[in-house]
Amino acid sequence: MSDDYAIVLAGHGSRDPDGLREFEQLVALMRERAGTRRLDYGYLEFARPTLAEAVHASIGAGARHIAVVPALLFAAMHAKNDMPGELQMLQQAFPEVSLHFGAAMDLHPLLLRLAQQRLIEAEAQSTQHIPRADTCLVVVGRGTTDPDANSEIAKLCRMLEEGMGFGTSFVCYSGTAKPLVADGLRAAARLGHRRLLVLPFLLFDGVLVKRIYEAVTALGTRYPEMEVLAAQYMGVHPDMADVFLERAREGVAGRAHMNCSLCKYRVQIVGFERQLGEPQQPHHRSATSPLVVAPTRQAYRRSPRDVAALHALETARDWSAFSAVDKPVLQHLVQTTGDLTLPDDLFIAPGAIESGVRALLRCRRVVTDVPLVESALDPALLQAVAVTTWCGLHERETTLRAASTGLTPAATGIRLAYERFGNDLVVALGDDPTALDETLRLIHHERWRPQLVIGMPAGFVGAVESKAQLRKCMQVPRLTNTGPKGGALWAAAVVQALLIAALNRLAAVA
Repeated sequence: MSDDYAIVLAGHGSRDPDGLREFEQLVALMRERAGTRRLDYGYLEFARPTLAEAVHASIGAGARHIAVVPALLFAAMHAKNDMPGELQMLQQAFPEVSLHFGAAMDLHPLLLRLAQQRLIEAEAQSTQHIPRADTCLVVVGRGTTDPDANSEIAKLCRMLEEGMGFGTSFVCYSGTAKPLVADGLRAAARLGHRRLLVLPFLLFDGVLVKRIYEAVTALGTRYPEMEVLAAQYMGVHPDMADVFLERAREGVAGRAHMNCSLCKYRVQIVGFERQLGEPQQPHHRSATSPLVVAPTRQAYRRSPRDVAALHALETARDWSAFSAVDKPVLQHLVQTTGDLTLPDDLFIAPGAIESGVRALLRCRRVVTDVPLVESALDPALLQAVAVTTWCGLHERETTLRAASTGLTPAATGIRLAYERFGNDLVVALGDDPTALDETLRLIHHERWRPQLVIGMPAGFVGAVESKAQLRKCMQVPRLTNTGPKGGALWAAAVVQALLIAALNRLAAVA
């Protein structure tokens, strides 16, 4: 272990200046406790200096061993993916420097002790004597797309409940995971305890903390017969500083550890099987890094061949009957299929194309019936618009449910998409008519409302009939055709054209 290492504390960053101010106060406290050791800091997003700028500053000051420590509670995507990916690129840029990655904050004894202190401080605010046995503890976590990190919040909550003797406990999240704060607080209030004690398990002040306190105040107004107390978030504290300094020592010594036994990137976790082995690549970009270029939203650049093809299409038929919004999608579909008569066979509900473009920019998710629709989309274009695709046929749950329900795997995958993602998606179906049948059933009977349904399955058994039903379905924006032609490449071509339109719209406002 080298003892001449420097430290870079990596914060997430915030739009709220209060959050940045508190993070920098923690940095100052760590510098006091680190003695003469150099300590820099950087942010993943929203603020400067960036993480790359902080590493550059440390190297410029002569550091040759640097411990990069994520100032994050629990290891989720930022700690497992973004930061390691960015550090890997920085390591390639500076091979003469040893970059060591420290682990994110876990359920450290000092962290539990600080949480206990915050709860006791909150109880002291009350003039009433209410025993803990009649108190419901509510722990509010950040909420992530990583079930492993979310479950750590539940573990913390349970340890505090049992260790401090609360009557019961409840977990909710400030974003991404469910239940969200307002829903969770209302559910906890209905449990019937005399007191609700809310602990925001977040590091610093900011937008999320303020949102939690607003929800707590609103709950207290709604339930005046129940005492509702809010504890302080973790904040700047010597215990926090000591844990992060310990993480730096562990990183340099090669003892940094993460909870890999239930990490969705390393083992198959129920509901997250597709993310096994996903590469580590940062989605945040550092403007000054020599290897990491800040994303620029440029209009879609067509190849010379595509430009020539579109020019030929302009004169190959009359396009005057189609709007400026619909026309590019139709031309892209004709270019893909080579069928100039195809526009005459299409049904596009009024405003459907515009709804699709807006949905890609807002919801950023496309659900397909078969993997071929996914694979036919340009990965670079998907990344540029930040759109993800999902196909139910990849899911183990689809196989299990199809076997027990009698539905086809494609239809089961659509039902699973409805349950997981709700209305915020675009549905693109190009192969199995049963997937379209199930989509229509969910729309009619379960009030599912996808932002756009693209239904273009091919075949002579069920395809024509299901597309006819889609045309009549006025509850959702929709695009389909009338005959037996179609297929996965047709559906993909429509989505690809929508992606191009979405990227061009982003470039126009950049």
